[in-house]
Amino acid sequence: MISVQQHINTQLAKKQAGDLVFPTDFRGDGTEVAIKQALSRLSRSGKLTRLAHGIYFIPKTDPLLGTVYPSPEEVAKMLAQKEKVNIRPAGAYALHKLGLSTQVPTKLVYITDGPSRLIRVGKTTIQFKATANKKLATKGSISSLLIQALEELNLQELDEKTTQKILELLKKEKPKLLKHDLTIAPARIHDFIVKLLKQATDDRVA
Repeated sequence: MISVQQHINTQLAKKQAGDLVFPTDFRGDGTEVAIKQALSRLSRSGKLTRLAHGIYFIPKTDPLLGTVYPSPEEVAKMLAQKEKVNIRPAGAYALHKLGLSTQVPTKLVYITDGPSRLIRVGKTTIQFKATANKKLATKGSISSLLIQALEELNLQELDEKTTQKILELLKKEKPKLLKHDLTIAPARIHDFIVKLLKQATDDRVA
């Protein structure tokens, strides 16, 4: 009889260096306990590298850099795909992605329609925060991110430089998508954006 570890080795041979591996990849090949034990042995032998609880990857090396680890962003995206949930950057992480903050966050926060969870990958923490489906219904690639970012800020105390950056970002979004996203944005963010766009239009007319 073929062992659980042999089944896992066969499937791992089909993957590429750098691919993420989860225990759920091998359901049907053995019990949960047997799968986890096999992955633990493969990790100790160096065939897999453990990134976090229940998350491994096939080692990938570079002649100059040595072992190349997947980024926390890649881990978050792969985890969302594996669990078939939607995620979207939020809070300080969204601010950083938009260039509205120069501070590199050590905690990547995503809102999700899946369960809340916390994952530590090296020195970085990935947090999935369960939220209402409405918050994930935005469509614009820029406006979706911006609405989440603005929830982190006191909109009454923004300096001119930040306000101008926000305006530039809004101008890059497709008007149809921005209009849609404004209909489901929190009231204070909707009013802030509408006022900002109106002021910009009035200034051009003047």
